[in-house]
Amino acid sequence: MPSMPRGVLHLAVRLPLSATLLVLASALPEPVAAAQAQAAQARRSTPPPSIAERTQGMQRIDGLLPLYWDEAAGQLWMEIPRIGMEVIHIAGLAAGLGSNDIGLDRGVLQGSRIVRFERVGPKILVVQPNTDFRASSTNSAEVRAVEDAFARSTLWGFTVAAETDGRVLVDLNEFLLRDATNITPRLQPGTYRLDNSRSAIHMPGTMAFPTNTEMEVSLTFAIQPGGGAGGGPGGGRGGGGNFFEGVGSVAATGEAATLRVHHSFVALPDAGYEPRAFDPRSGFGAVSWADYATPLGQDMQRRFIRRHRLAKVDPTARVSDPVRPIIYYLDPGAPEPIRSALLDGARWWNQAFEAAGYRNAFRVEIRPDSIHPLDARFNVINWVHRSTRGWSTGASVVDPRTGEIIKGVVTLGSLRIRQDYLIAEGLLSPYTNGTETPPQLAEWGLARIRQLSAHEVGHTLGYGHNYYDSRAGRISVMDYPHPLVTLRADGSLDYSEVYENGIAEWDSVSVIWGYQHFPPGTDEPVALRRILDDAWERDVRYMSNQDVDVHPAVDQWSNGTDAAAELDRMMEVRRVSLARFGERAIRRDMPMATIEEALVPLYLHHRYQVEAAATVLGGQHYVYAMRGDGRQPYRRASGDEQRAALRSLLATVRPAALALPPAVIAAIPPRPAGWGMHRELFPRYTGGAFDAITPAVVAADHVFSAMLTGSRSARLVQQNMLDPSLPGLGEVLDAVLDVAFNAPTAGPYEQEIRRAVQRVAVEQIMSLAGAATMPQVRAIATQRLRTRAGALAASQDRQSGDDAHAALLAVDIRRFLDRPAGPYTQPQTPNAPPGAPIGEPAMDWLGSGSLSALAREWRARLDVEPWCSWQD
Repeated sequence: MPSMPRGVLHLAVRLPLSATLLVLASALPEPVAAAQAQAAQARRSTPPPSIAERTQGMQRIDGLLPLYWDEAAGQLWMEIPRIGMEVIHIAGLAAGLGSNDIGLDRGVLQGSRIVRFERVGPKILVVQPNTDFRASSTNSAEVRAVEDAFARSTLWGFTVAAETDGRVLVDLNEFLLRDATNITPRLQPGTYRLDNSRSAIHMPGTMAFPTNTEMEVSLTFAIQPGGGAGGGPGGGRGGGGNFFEGVGSVAATGEAATLRVHHSFVALPDAGYEPRAFDPRSGFGAVSWADYATPLGQDMQRRFIRRHRLAKVDPTARVSDPVRPIIYYLDPGAPEPIRSALLDGARWWNQAFEAAGYRNAFRVEIRPDSIHPLDARFNVINWVHRSTRGWSTGASVVDPRTGEIIKGVVTLGSLRIRQDYLIAEGLLSPYTNGTETPPQLAEWGLARIRQLSAHEVGHTLGYGHNYYDSRAGRISVMDYPHPLVTLRADGSLDYSEVYENGIAEWDSVSVIWGYQHFPPGTDEPVALRRILDDAWERDVRYMSNQDVDVHPAVDQWSNGTDAAAELDRMMEVRRVSLARFGERAIRRDMPMATIEEALVPLYLHHRYQVEAAATVLGGQHYVYAMRGDGRQPYRRASGDEQRAALRSLLATVRPAALALPPAVIAAIPPRPAGWGMHRELFPRYTGGAFDAITPAVVAADHVFSAMLTGSRSARLVQQNMLDPSLPGLGEVLDAVLDVAFNAPTAGPYEQEIRRAVQRVAVEQIMSLAGAATMPQVRAIATQRLRTRAGALAASQDRQSGDDAHAALLAVDIRRFLDRPAGPYTQPQTPNAPPGAPIGEPAMDWLGSGSLSALAREWRARLDVEPWCSWQD
C-alpha cells in the first residue's frame, strides 16, 4: 500500500469506520483511486448475464427451484423463479455417524422452517418469517404492526450471478458446504472443524421435482491439531472405561468423519387443508402461536393439532376411499424376517382409519430405489444402525401455519430387536444343549418390532405417548410396553402375550377424533367432545409424559393397574428366573463370562416397575379437567395405596432380594480377550473380576433415587400437612432407614449387601438434605441424618466389618452436617447399565427426573427446533 502522510493516518484512526475509509481512499494516489472508482461504476452499470449465458454447458435439473451442475468446477447453481416466493427448507442426514451417544443418525431430520427469498440490490436474502407471533386480522396495518414487533431471521445472503425476466441465478456451494445443522460441536471427544477441501456436492442425492428441490453434500469434519485425539478416552473402540461412543468408536478413524447432509426446498401446501383445534385430551401434538388480533377476554394462544391431510372421495359416504392415501415407504435395507414384521406393525394403523370411515387410507410399502429417503414428498421408515443400541424416533415436517404434516420420518434402531432377544435369553435360559435355536426368542423379538414400528409411525401421524394404566388393559401402541411375562402354577413362564398384536382401543379413538370427516351441518366441537367422553366412560383416555412423575396410573414400561402388586409379581418372576439362571442362558462355545450380558436385564427386570411404584408416593389421581365438564380435577392416592407401594419398594432392597445365587457368581470368570468390558455390564469395584456387590448397589440406588426426589419429597410434606392420614416425608425416611439398617441377613454375603444398602440410603438422604429446593424437605432429611449419626456412633455391634462400616458412615454424616455453606456433591455411585429403551434414559419426553446429562443435552437440542420429533 502506498505510504501516506503521518497526519492523515493520525486523523483516520480517530474517525468512525465509514469516515476512515473515505479518508484512506482520499489518501491514495490519484490514478489508483480513479481506477478503483471506475471499476466500481462498471460493476454497478453492467447488468448480470442472462441465466442461459451463465449456465451454458451445464447440466440443468428442472423442478420447483431448477438446478444447474457445473461438473468441471464442481459447482451447483440454483434458479429462483420469483422473488418473494416462500418455501419450506428442510435439512437432514443422508449418511450418519453411527454413534448412539452423539446421535447423528442416517435419515434423521435436523431442522425445518419456512423461508422467503427477498432481493436487495444484488443480494438475495433468505429470510425466515417469525410465525410464533401473528395477527389473524384483515387490517393490513395491524398485521404489519405485529410483524414489525418481533424479529425475523435472515439466514443467508446470495449474490445474483445471472438474471432473466425476474428469475435469478445464485451459487449454492457456500450455502451447502457449511455446517448448517450444527454438527461440529457435537463431535466428541476432541475439537473438530469442517474441512472444505475434503467436502463436495453429492450429486447422487441431488435432484429436482415440480414441488421440491433436493440437494446433498458430503461434509468432512477433521480433528484439529492439539484439539484432543479422536481415539482418546471414550473415542476409541472399547471406550477407555467410560464407554462413551465418540467419533473414534464409529468412524473409520477418529482423525476425520465424513457425513452427508441433505437439504430440501419444498413448496408450501395449498389452502385446501382445514386445521382442527387442539384438545389436550385428544392424544395429538400441537402447533401454537400468539394471535394478537384475539378479542379481549379470549386466549391469545392459537393451537391446532398436527396431522396429515386426508379427505374422502365421497364426503357423504360413511366409508369412502381417500382422495389421496397416506403412504409410508419402508427401508429396503431391513432384512427378513424383520422387514415383514415392520410392515405388519406399521400397517396396523389402517384398522384405525377404517374405523374412522376410510377405505385403504393408510398404506405401507417397500421403498423403491427411485425414492430418496429424505425426498420431502414421501413418508419413510428408515432402518438405522449404530454401534450400540439406542433410540428409535418418529419425526415430522409440519407446516407451522396450520399443523399439517408434510412428511413423516421414522428412524428405527436395528439393535432393539437384539435387546429383546437378550431379555428373553435371561428370563427363559432356553439353551438346553447350547446348539439349538429356540424359535420363541425370535417370536418374542419380532413381536416387539411390530409394536415399535406401529409406535413410531404413530408419532409421525401426530400422536404423543399414552402411558395411562387403563382398567380396559393395553389401550395404546403409543405406550412404552414392558414385556408381559407371568408365572404358571408349575413355575414355568408364560409369555404368550408378551407384547400387543394389533392396534388398540385408544389408537382407534384418537384416529377417529383427529381424522374423521364430519358431514355438513355437524356441530364439530360437540361431536369431537362426545368421542372423548364416550371413551372416558370406558376408562380409555390419554395421559402422557408430563404425568409420569405424579399420576399413580401413568407409567412407562409397566403392566397392570396396581403398581405395588405388579412390582411384587415381577419380583417373583425375577426370583424364579434367577434361581435357574446359568450357562443355559448362552450358546455353546461362548465364553462363560458372557452370561453377564443376559444377567443384567434379568437382575434389573423390575427397574421400571420400581419407578411406577415410586410414583404412588405423594401421587395424585387426576384428569385433564375442563371447567364445566363435571369431572373431579384430582384426588390424592389413599394412605393404603401409598403404604402398599412403600412396602413393595422396600422389599426390593432387602439383602435376600439383592443377593445373587452362589451358582451364578461362581459361573462368571473375568472376561477373556476380545470380550472386554462395555456399558451393558455391571460396574466393578473389583477390577476385572466380577463384582458380587455392585449389582445390589445399582439396584438399591435406583430404588432410593426414585423414591427420594426433591419434588416427590415436597409432595409428601404437603400431603401430610393437608391430610395427616397420608404418609409424610418423615414416615418414608424412617421406613427407608429401617429396612437399610434392620433387614434380616443370612450370612456374610447378605451382611455386606446390607452395609452397601445402608451407604446408598444415607447418601441419597444426604443428597436430599443438601439439594432439595423445599426448606422443610432439607430440614426433615437433616434431622434424620443427625439421629442416625448418633445411633451409629453409639453402636456396640462388633460383627465382622460392621464396626468399621458404622464408624466411617458416622464420620461421613458428621462431615456432611458440619460442611460450610455451599452445594453438596453426592459421592459417585456405580452407574447402572443402560435401561431404556430396554438403551439410555429417554431423550425427550421422560419428565421423571432420571434424565442423564447426555439425554438432557439431546432434549435441549430438540426443543429449539421447529419440527416435531419424539424418541423412544
